[in-house]
Amino acid sequence: MTEFDPEQFEDKYANYFTELQRAYKNAFESMNDQYDSELIHAIDQQILNESEPFYNSETDSFEIQLPENPTDRLTAIVVDDEKLQTVLETYVDELQKQHRRVLGLDNESEPKV
Repeated sequence: MTEFDPEQFEDKYANYFTELQRAYKNAFESMNDQYDSELIHAIDQQILNESEPFYNSETDSFEIQLPENPTDRLTAIVVDDEKLQTVLETYVDELQKQHRRVLGLDNESEPKV
């Protein structure tokens, strides 16, 4: 794994595609272990498939930009709005954590492959 460069992250799909895939996969697996798999799969396929990760150098954090009206996009299953919002927020938090981990910005970095 190469050292994280915030400027290179601006062209993230050219420079960090593999790491982004791993972060999303790790987050999916973590969430799938903790929550209803149908809900997690629906969120992954209908909301997060249109999300964009960004690195904020001022706060040294990753932000996940969700598509407009994300909860309205979920049509695969019926779920209470409050539950959906709570699980989606947790999922986004997990994605941010996995981005930091996979890109080597925390103490629990992914092992180099």
